[in-house]
Amino acid sequence: MAKHRTVKAGGVSFSNSGRLAYIAGPCVIESPSAYAAQAAALKRAFTSLRTPFVLKASFDKANRTSHSSFRGVGLEAGLELLARVKAKLGVPVLADIHLPQQAEAVARVADILQIPAFLCRQTDLLYAAADTGRAVNVKKGQFMSPWEAQNIVSKLESRGCRDIMLTERGASFGYGNLVVDMRSLEILKDTGRPVIFDCTHSVQKPGALGKSTGGDIRFSLPLARAAVALGIAGVFFEAHPRPEKALSDGPNSLPMRVVRPAVNLLNTMDKLAKSLRNPL
Repeated sequence: MAKHRTVKAGGVSFSNSGRLAYIAGPCVIESPSAYAAQAAALKRAFTSLRTPFVLKASFDKANRTSHSSFRGVGLEAGLELLARVKAKLGVPVLADIHLPQQAEAVARVADILQIPAFLCRQTDLLYAAADTGRAVNVKKGQFMSPWEAQNIVSKLESRGCRDIMLTERGASFGYGNLVVDMRSLEILKDTGRPVIFDCTHSVQKPGALGKSTGGDIRFSLPLARAAVALGIAGVFFEAHPRPEKALSDGPNSLPMRVVRPAVNLLNTMDKLAKSLRNPL
């Protein structure tokens, strides 16, 4: 088995053999005031549990189902807001990029650059992210087998990137549905890289609502518990104070009120899972 590596970003450590860490935030920046309030609520929840987390932010959702769907506040406004929130709350941040030319600007603010699942094989995008020197989190595409993820790692390594994380977010299962193969987490761990489980995007139903994506949030935490039982580096989730009113991914966002009890439960399971020795 590959040796476990640790990725450190903004004071938060991600390791398959270490303490569980989190990446959390709303799907998209809806407005400066809304995002600031949501970020502060998450900071309070994680601080109360003394649990490390990275705040996620999306300034543009370029892969929305419909051209009429809300995409975000844009690169310039998004990064300006992200810098203010980061400084005020004192938390590390993650932001996704969709184009190579976005990488340098985002890296000036974000501690982790994220590659969206649909773009995980885009070589120039991976190169651009690696060239910034920042940690890179890659969402494994819904169309990709877990053993193919080594090719992603190799592309990033070829440009000198060492701080690499891989995120499982479900695989396409027919039309408009995803399924999580828990074996994927073990296979991804064979790369030696920290493995993250995205428990909210994994319950998406892509395009199921016609002009938007559906989802079934009731399966999010059961899947997260199963993933944490395997011993992983972190859990990724999206949260919103009123998911039914969210401008993106509402059907598969956790209500903000459940964040603290959910994280507390997952932390307990993580301690137990990592205290047990795998006999195989």
